[in-house]
Amino acid sequence: MFKEERTESKFNWNMLGNIQDGRPNLGSSMDVSVYRLMQFTLRDIIIKEFDVATANKIYYQAGKRAGEALYENAITKKDNINEFIVELQDVLAQLKIGILRVEKADLEKLNFTITISEDLDCSGLPICDEEICVYDEGFIDGLLSAITGKKFKVKEVDCWCSGDRICRFEATVIK
Repeated sequence: MFKEERTESKFNWNMLGNIQDGRPNLGSSMDVSVYRLMQFTLRDIIIKEFDVATANKIYYQAGKRAGEALYENAITKKDNINEFIVELQDVLAQLKIGILRVEKADLEKLNFTITISEDLDCSGLPICDEEICVYDEGFIDGLLSAITGKKFKVKEVDCWCSGDRICRFEATVIK
């Protein structure tokens, strides 16, 4: 019998499994619409059963944990933030998560303006009045917190779904 209740995250990278063994014919690639199908139906049910604030909190925290896990398991440049950013850009492009650019970086204050284009969550969606990239906010928070050891607040300020053609995030260290 499995115990599902928990007060702390039990996620670890090994839970992703061995894709080559498990999908010898289909491999690791899948259509972005399948990812969005899971993401948007899950968000819809959380909002229906609870509320928007709960959905946003869950998505942000899940994104943050994913960012931390990606940092721990896929990033090797952990001693220099500039090398980290270059490697992160490569990893996100290789995994087809999106194309990351740092528009502004104040390394002394640890404030960043980061853009992600062709992202999984919203690129190509119609304009809407919902927050789509909350998971991405948490994801960026997790990555920045992991490399700096500091806590961050990340907020999307421009989004494909609000009429922009890129998602832009402001990341500020929490003092």
